[in-house]
Amino acid sequence: MGVITFESNDTYAVPPARMFKALVLESDQLFPKIFPDAIKNIDVVEGDGGAGSIKKITFAEGGQVNDVKHKIEEVDKVNLKTSYSIIEGAILADKLEKISYDNQWVPSPDGGSICKTICKLYTKGELEVTEEQFNAGKEKSAAMVKALEAYLLANPDVCN
Repeated sequence: MGVITFESNDTYAVPPARMFKALVLESDQLFPKIFPDAIKNIDVVEGDGGAGSIKKITFAEGGQVNDVKHKIEEVDKVNLKTSYSIIEGAILADKLEKISYDNQWVPSPDGGSICKTICKLYTKGELEVTEEQFNAGKEKSAAMVKALEAYLLANPDVCN
């Protein structure tokens, strides 16, 4: 098994605590509401929703992937950090064991936030993934986070 690592820093106009709350603590309720054409539901299938829990994300019909399961490894509300791994789903195909993400939200100088992300692809056998290929795959989730950012800006009472 090999490990391919990618790092990114993405900026948002919303403060870090609010982005963390929306993306980590309240995403189970928010995402199906905000993205009904993309996400049908998010269910905790094992655990209490915190570290060690497994969540199943069911996507809306017609997408390339029906569902994925991810395991939450860490939720640090004080330091606004989370770690989780996609452990099951067509996105892994037969080439990946899992995809792990470590995210931390920090303040940006303009009052918004920066999400520092480390993504690790745990491969089965030999697999090469270029940064261009990784970025192409990242575009869809990045678009959803930008849409969430716009939703939060338009709805200042959400996730405060």
